[in-house]
Amino acid sequence: MHGTVHLQPSLFDDTDRGGVRLGPLDGLRRQPLGDGAWLDLLPGWLHGADELFEQLATTVPWRAERREMYERTVDVPRLLASYPAHAEPPHPVLGLARAALSDHYARELGEPFRTLGLCYYRDGRDSVAWHGDRIGRGAREDTMVAILSVGEPRTLALRPRSGGTTVVRHPLGHGDLVVMGGSCQRTWEHAIPKTARPVGPRISVQFRPHGVS
Repeated sequence: MHGTVHLQPSLFDDTDRGGVRLGPLDGLRRQPLGDGAWLDLLPGWLHGADELFEQLATTVPWRAERREMYERTVDVPRLLASYPAHAEPPHPVLGLARAALSDHYARELGEPFRTLGLCYYRDGRDSVAWHGDRIGRGAREDTMVAILSVGEPRTLALRPRSGGTTVVRHPLGHGDLVVMGGSCQRTWEHAIPKTARPVGPRISVQFRPHGVS
């Protein structure tokens, strides 16, 4: 069982000066990864991220899952929630974020972001193993997955599927935005590794186009 871990508020959170709100997207910076893959990064896109974390942690209908692995059933080491395109997001700012991302990437992506998926990493024991979002269209065509993180930072690690020693790492939390684009889901893998360090909880919100999962 995971114990109750309280979020340590960010020194840079500014809920007292305007509540939960989005900043502009013109600060996005692109990092080419190779093989047609890239990352766009924008630290602190969401202001008031700690307030949003608390609301999502207490109001989202989180579910625990179990899955078959190595001939036995194990707990998925994180809590999950999903919101299809027709569902109301769990907080109005997430609907605004989806619209802003859809508008910003309209020409490059050619379609809007539609679905929301949420992952709740309660402490350093929660994680997600190396994978690409390749169920559906991401397995055969370029696409994008945008991730907004609230709560304590956790490391997003990426490595090329072709092998080698290259690993790209970015700590994400407190309103940071990352967008994985181009061939990233096919040619690279990503993970949130476990850590023995004492870390607080984090929630990631993933925005995906239709048919990408």
